[in-house]
Amino acid sequence: MIGLGVKLYQLQIVQAPELQKKARLQQTVNLRPYIPRRSIIDSQGNVLATDRLAHILYVHPIQFKITKEEVAAKLSPILDDKTPQQLFERFKQRDTGIPIARGLTEGQAARIEKLRLDGVELNESYTRFYPQEKMVSEVIGYVDSDRNGQAGIERSQEKLLERDLLSLYVRRTALGEIVPAFLPQDLLKSNDMRVQLTLDMRIQRAARVALRQQLKKFHAKRGAVIIMDSTDGSLISLVCEPTFDPNKYYKSRIELFKNWTVTDLYEPGSTFKPINVALALTAGVIQPNTVIHDSGAVQVDGWNIYNATRIGHGAINIAKILQTSSNVAMVHMMRRLSRKDYYQRLQQLQINKKTGIDLPGEVSGYLKSEEVFTKKGIEVATASFGQGLSLTPIKLVQLHGALANGGKLVTPHLVRGLVDVDGYLHWKPKHKVTQIMSPHVSRQVAEMMETVVTDGSGKASQISGYRIGGKTGTSQKAGPRGGYLPSAKITSFVAIVPIDNPRYVVMTVVDEPQGADTYGSTVAAPIARKVIEALIFLKGIPPSQYN
Repeated sequence: MIGLGVKLYQLQIVQAPELQKKARLQQTVNLRPYIPRRSIIDSQGNVLATDRLAHILYVHPIQFKITKEEVAAKLSPILDDKTPQQLFERFKQRDTGIPIARGLTEGQAARIEKLRLDGVELNESYTRFYPQEKMVSEVIGYVDSDRNGQAGIERSQEKLLERDLLSLYVRRTALGEIVPAFLPQDLLKSNDMRVQLTLDMRIQRAARVALRQQLKKFHAKRGAVIIMDSTDGSLISLVCEPTFDPNKYYKSRIELFKNWTVTDLYEPGSTFKPINVALALTAGVIQPNTVIHDSGAVQVDGWNIYNATRIGHGAINIAKILQTSSNVAMVHMMRRLSRKDYYQRLQQLQINKKTGIDLPGEVSGYLKSEEVFTKKGIEVATASFGQGLSLTPIKLVQLHGALANGGKLVTPHLVRGLVDVDGYLHWKPKHKVTQIMSPHVSRQVAEMMETVVTDGSGKASQISGYRIGGKTGTSQKAGPRGGYLPSAKITSFVAIVPIDNPRYVVMTVVDEPQGADTYGSTVAAPIARKVIEALIFLKGIPPSQYN
């Protein structure tokens, strides 16, 4: 009895902590369940990206009970893109563990299982699926085979899309079976928040169709459509063509993975003229009724500058300057500012800063140094009609947004926030807003832009019953070694809708359209009209109230 008592004391008191630790290790198991990546939805709740169950097919030829040719013949019809001969060649690589196909659907997996082939193995996995395919790929991007975001929102919002990884301990029996009574109640209720974007797929689809038609008509290199709500910077649509299928990203050219509206610079040309008018109004060197003489040509530092039409328009007011897109009048207008003052006002527009859009790869615009800009008059002259400085398309949309919203520089963005299954918003990002001009000036310029649509080069964007402001642009493309490429240009159109209650900024860009009649008014403005029609219908914009 004394010996038994000593033994009990040693087990229960002396060795108790160590024995309890061993027992816990034997009786519990660490579970780390698979946590899928968050789904991405549009503003209407349409799924843009989600995780789904997929299967990986492996073969072990050493275990085949029938010939390799027979196995290949049975699998080929199910795998679609692999011929029996291709499969047979794969089977000869080694005796076991040959991966044949990834991302197989449940239907394909069920058909393979029914074959009951020895040496054929199916493993479950999860894969990223994009149900909209090409319709929104330039925004969403894609996830590679290692589940790493490689473009678009999938890359820039990697941390937001990854859910918290659960790690928990549960009880098990002596035979290793998990005891159900000890499972946490919320084990299967993983964080179900979804990342919601500001995009509207209905408008995205309409914009893509309109852009594709025009690109095909003019055999253009590429094009883009951007629609931004200027009140807060939320992007309703962002379309680039050509694009890729994120479900089959490995079949696409790598240059398609970038969103060139945020990664590529170009000289905005005449679409920058309304911004310059706003700067001149703010400086007080002009008024809306100011008259400037346009002779059709002006010489600056030995350089001859002409209007695109080589025609002078005589004495014209500021609205008429925008209607006719007069380069000469713009040169005379911006000369009224000192070079240093003009440069400082351009800097206040934050041209050489990024917009802060939530897409990867954004670059800042290019504005020459103050020393270079102020040294020669030609720099002021070219900047007055949108050359000699470079922007991304998204930056130009941001600047025109200030004309629409009362002078505020808002941050273009695509992520609305995290929502639950009922659509309730639990988190949203904060964005910077900067006042860069007065509401009075922005209103004046917007109303002048309306005359471009009613009486000028933007007539192709007119819609009966609605007041629309706009500005066309046809700019030369800068060459890699300086100067401009003689046969390459970018046509564009920027619109504000509606003028009586400015809210939306619509920009269309077509790069290198082919043919004789290729201008912002003939190529880009018609796209904008179709897009604005869709915007009016789907957003329920009422007809304008005319004075």
